[in-house]
Amino acid sequence: MSRFPLAALFALICLLTGCGYHSVNSAAHLPKTVHTLAVPTFANHTQSFHTEVSFTNAVIREFASRTPYKVLATDQQDEGDAVLEGAINSFQVIPLTYNIQTGQSSSYLISVGASVKVLDRDKRVLYENKTYSFRQQYQTTQDLVSFIQEDPAAVQRLSRDFAQALVSDILESF
Repeated sequence: MSRFPLAALFALICLLTGCGYHSVNSAAHLPKTVHTLAVPTFANHTQSFHTEVSFTNAVIREFASRTPYKVLATDQQDEGDAVLEGAINSFQVIPLTYNIQTGQSSSYLISVGASVKVLDRDKRVLYENKTYSFRQQYQTTQDLVSFIQEDPAAVQRLSRDFAQALVSDILESF
């Protein structure tokens, strides 16, 4: 076989298979019939206080700012074209470093595990990920006069990272 027909065959195969890219606004997991998305408060299967509220609010803000979907309040759950159900499944605070002089921890690692499922009106699963895992480090202060509790801020940062990753996963399918 000569080079030209072989090159033409290769080019035809490349054109037919495509490269796998798609435009940013094409939501592969959500059908075009979804215009409203209900996001009830996430379930919390841990002992952490209000972590589910931070994660839910971050997801609502991210969908409202990055997508054309109308996000419905928790009490309007039955009115949405789809429902995003989430759960906080694990929450750990692990000491990372210690102050040699005092023997107390000086930095910690917060690790949060979450799961998310998007269901349509007929309760068919449109998207599901059971293994989200995010970590955030924070420092503590030993000076009681200027002491600021840093772990709530770390949870806020974690929730923003989680929301950005979730919306990207749902919209871009990577």
